[in-house]
Amino acid sequence: MEIFFQTLLTTLALPQYGLTTLFLVCFLAATLLPMGSEPVLLVLLAINPELVWWALGVATLGNTLGGMAGWCMGWGAERALAHHLHQDHVTLHMRALRWLERMGPAACLGAWLPLIGDPLCVVAGYLRMPFWPCAAYMALGKGLRYAILVFGWQTLSCGFSYIG
Repeated sequence: MEIFFQTLLTTLALPQYGLTTLFLVCFLAATLLPMGSEPVLLVLLAINPELVWWALGVATLGNTLGGMAGWCMGWGAERALAHHLHQDHVTLHMRALRWLERMGPAACLGAWLPLIGDPLCVVAGYLRMPFWPCAAYMALGKGLRYAILVFGWQTLSCGFSYIG
């Protein structure tokens, strides 16, 4: 079993596999699936600290595209939900919807938040908020989150080092 994990880590340490894996995990983590991308990013950088800028870019891109996939699902679900929701459900959530409409695409800046970030992207699509401004705010929020995580972790751990 130890040989399997050693081989797996060695393979994932190669930039072409590590960055692809990071992209896929970040994309999936930005959907409604209950998973996090942060450990994968930190492990990749622990193994390959020279990839810090590439990893930040790939993680931000993957996570933003995953959020935009949620936006697209919300945009497409608007008609389907309108037929199935009862009036009492709509009035219950009107305050939150009015707040999001008032904030506009800037609300997508919070797409990185745990628990509410992924549904926020879906609701932005449901409300038909403009695609490109939503994508820009998502990318900004998600990119800042990853940068703070990486450079904060680097500061706390006094640099990345792979203990092998």
